[in-house]
Amino acid sequence: MLVLERQVCFALSVAARNVVAVYRPVLEPMGLTHPQYLVMLALGQHGSLSVKDLSGLLQLDPGTLSPLLKRLEAAGLLRRERDPRDPRDQRNLALTLTDKGSALRAEAEAVPAGIVERLGMPVEELVALQGALTRVIAASQRALAATPATAGAARVDRAVRGPAAAGGESM
Repeated sequence: MLVLERQVCFALSVAARNVVAVYRPVLEPMGLTHPQYLVMLALGQHGSLSVKDLSGLLQLDPGTLSPLLKRLEAAGLLRRERDPRDPRDQRNLALTLTDKGSALRAEAEAVPAGIVERLGMPVEELVALQGALTRVIAASQRALAATPATAGAARVDRAVRGPAAAGGESM
């Protein structure tokens, strides 16, 4: 029997929405949304990045990223310039934090500790969860890249029917 509360997809979806909501009041005073915060983290960590590289790191479509980058640029937090590594490609832009963006990123150093405090969970548990989620991301990417839809559906059908008969495992 399929039970909503035992579905991994349900737990991931609810957890993602709730955790982003926990970040909101911490990020709002800095003038950042959660996706903007992730952009700032990536640029602070990696320095100058192309839109394509940032898109890959954040696993966001460039079309989704573009308006977000424009807002950060309008706020004076990042600069979009021709990529010096590929000056011939005029479409390829390098993204870098401005001084104002770097200062805000320094302020954001306190965010993780504030989130841990707001969640009220042991850091070790959160670190273990992050590791497990990273493995789920990798496994789902492998499954998406390697499995034709029909073969995956057949495996899921066998997995659902088999454990359901034995007591209703979760997926």
